Amino acid sequence: MAAITLKDIVKQYGDGFLAVKGVSLDIADGEFVILVGPSGCGKSTLLRMIVGLEDITAGELTIGGTRVNDKAPRDRKLAMVFQNYALYPHLTVFENIAFPLRLQKGQFTEAQITEKVEFAAKTLELQDHLQRKPANLSGGQRQRVAMGRAIVREAQAFLFDEPLSNLDAKLRGQMRTEIARMQRRLGTTTVYVTHDQTEAMTLGDRVAVLRKGELQQVASPRGLYEQPVNLFVAGFIGSPPMNFLPGEVDGSTMHLPFADVPISADLAPKLGGKDVVIVGIRPEHFEDANLLEESKVSSGVTFTAPVDVSEWLGSELYAYIPFETNPDVATTLEELDRDLDGEGLRTQLIVTLGSETKIRDGDDAQLWFDPARMMVFDPETGENLTWDADAARTIDQENEADRKASLERAQAREKASA
Repeated sequence: MAAITLKDIVKQYGDGFLAVKGVSLDIADGEFVILVGPSGCGKSTLLRMIVGLEDITAGELTIGGTRVNDKAPRDRKLAMVFQNYALYPHLTVFENIAFPLRLQKGQFTEAQITEKVEFAAKTLELQDHLQRKPANLSGGQRQRVAMGRAIVREAQAFLFDEPLSNLDAKLRGQMRTEIARMQRRLGTTTVYVTHDQTEAMTLGDRVAVLRKGELQQVASPRGLYEQPVNLFVAGFIGSPPMNFLPGEVDGSTMHLPFADVPISADLAPKLGGKDVVIVGIRPEHFEDANLLEESKVSSGVTFTAPVDVSEWLGSELYAYIPFETNPDVATTLEELDRDLDGEGLRTQLIVTLGSETKIRDGDDAQLWFDPARMMVFDPETGENLTWDADAARTIDQENEADRKASLERAQAREKASA
């Protein structure tokens, strides 16, 4: 295992295109870090530079305290798991897993190879499939074979490049838990690339969000969700995504498309004399006002809005409410939508309600939210004007303590079962 440090890493191609723009990132020994962002943001390029498949134009990369910029991939002692599994169809599962060991001719006896392969197979529950060929395996089993090949190498770190994108939704969920369980049991430093923010939120100790080759924010999943530093991070993290509404500042009141919100004493100085801002409210921060106790209703903002479409999902209901945005922020929101791989469709409020709600298509819904949970963004810079540095620091300190405790528990269980 080893720590990985990226210092001002740059990747510029021969045609002048800057794919990665000065990324700095410290990955602790045993940490699980996710590189996430929309298509073309540079996350896979960054991973390939770590493993040595792409040259580094500028900056410094160290693994376990050793500078590796000019080292060949085989000398970096890293194990990479690809999106397409990269299995040999004519070899059994046993021989596919053993392949990296056999490449190191003479370094391992047959007994050692068998021991390592059986350990990997047990870790990934592949014991019953060792004599089968890849063609006879499911997608999830093939991915586990690829992971087994990484385990036997006893690498300093595991690198995953969108390993679950070829699997269906159910298998993706199962494989997420397998990868998380494996990483905790082995305690190996892991860097994982994905464009799926659900994977990022469920797997990573910390998540690094990239946009057009630039690092936007590195924080725990909870830190990104509760304290995003800018509009892009706020819009990328969360499903359904955060709602962005124009907020027109008028004295001590902020006019939103559906409601007027009083500007609190804490918020007023952060607005900096702006006339129009972008207000972010997460879908789950709305509630059906008809289902609330009177004491709670009076503590927030209640408004009525026409529901265009509703989707009942069993455990919850999504209500969609179209609105016209303010032209002063329209350009910023359109650019954000493009950066987030959106389709440029109509602007609409998405509200997540409990399944007991009676709100349906065509209703004039009475909705409630707590204005203290609003985030406010500068429409020119995208900066989160309500970002709280102390709260963000506390969240990440708690996350780091949880990570270390989780590793200790997993390794204690491993010793007990050995």
